[in-house]
This record gives sequence, structure tokens and C-alpha cells, in this order.
Amino acid sequence: MIELFTAATPNGYKVSIALEELEVDYKVRKIDFNKGEQREDWFLKINPNGRIPAIIDHEAGGLRVFESGAILIYLAEKYGRLIPSDEKERVECLCWLMFQMGGIGPMQGQANVFGKYFDEKIPSAISRYRNECRRLYSVLDTHLKGKEWICNEFSIADIANWAWIRSYKWSELDISGLANLRLWMDRMVDRPACLKGCTIPPRQEASKQIQSAKSIIQK
Repeated sequence: MIELFTAATPNGYKVSIALEELEVDYKVRKIDFNKGEQREDWFLKINPNGRIPAIIDHEAGGLRVFESGAILIYLAEKYGRLIPSDEKERVECLCWLMFQMGGIGPMQGQANVFGKYFDEKIPSAISRYRNECRRLYSVLDTHLKGKEWICNEFSIADIANWAWIRSYKWSELDISGLANLRLWMDRMVDRPACLKGCTIPPRQEASKQIQSAKSIIQK
């Protein structure tokens, strides 16, 4: 069985969505940021970086995997789904996964930090990260023209990018004019496993979510 250590964040939802899509049994352990569980010794043995998500695969002798992108690749390869079998398409899938890991995730994360979580508002920083998110969204919008999914089939690339982009309103980002992106988001919402995955674990109310985020970035 897969044991998932997670919290109600886009990176955490990536893995719960994938597990729901794969229809495999898994156990969830919610990490409480307010209590600092991510910095406790027992968790640092699972992820030395003290971040979620992480998994332990008890069927593989207690194998640990941390970093959301690495977990998605591991699960897709373990179960033979959510990643193309064709080599060219597999590489394309990994490229768009890394597009999220190195682009949308960090930029939208910083947009949230400066726009939502820091008490001091720095307009230039907020504008910089929101504008970069818009640029990255536009790149994906252009790529999605005439396509149902990011690759030729539904994959971990779709899961990773949607887990972040779906919260564009929370991040106060503008997606006007990005018709291809909107249609793709609608197709994602039509997948029951995607909807279920982004409720595991349940999201906190806005004030508590901000408090949890502050407890991470201020320490």
C-alpha cells in the first residue's frame, strides 16, 4: 500500500489526484504545518527537505519518494498508467511536467507569498510574479490549441499543471482570453478522480489556510 504524507496544497493534490486516477488503495497522513510536523525528526527521515508531499511504498520494502514530480513519475511507472509508453511522447510528458515544476509552481507560489501571505505588500514583487504566471499560462494556452490534453493522452503533465492552475482565482491571476486553457480546465473538472483528489485532505477555510502558509514561510 502507498502511504501519502500530504496537506491541502497544490503539490499535495497532485499526488492524491494521481492516486485517485490510478484507482489504487492508499493511506493518507495529513501533515499539520501549524504544529510544525514537517520539521519533526520522523518526517525528515521521509523527506529531508521537510516538505510535502512524500510517500512510502510499503509494497516496495518501505521505499520513500519525495518531491511531487518524482512521486508522479514513480507512480506512473509503477502502475503503467498516466505516462505515455511511446518514447517521444514520454519525453514530451516529462517536459511539461518540469514546466510546472520549474515554472508555474514556483512562480504561482511566490505570487501567493507576496500577494496573500506577507503582511507587507510589495507591489513590484506582486506584479512581477503575477505577470510571469500569466506568461506561463499563455505558453500552455498556445500549446493546447487543437489538443484535448497536454500530450496525446491524459497524463501526469495534466495533473501537475491543473493542480496549480485550478487555484488561479485564489492567486488573483487573470486568465481572460486564454480560451484553450479554459477548455482544458473544463475537461479536467469533468474527471471525477480529479475532483475527488483535490479534496484529499480537505481544504481549510481561507483564514486558516493563510495562517498555515505564514507558519511555513516565517520560520
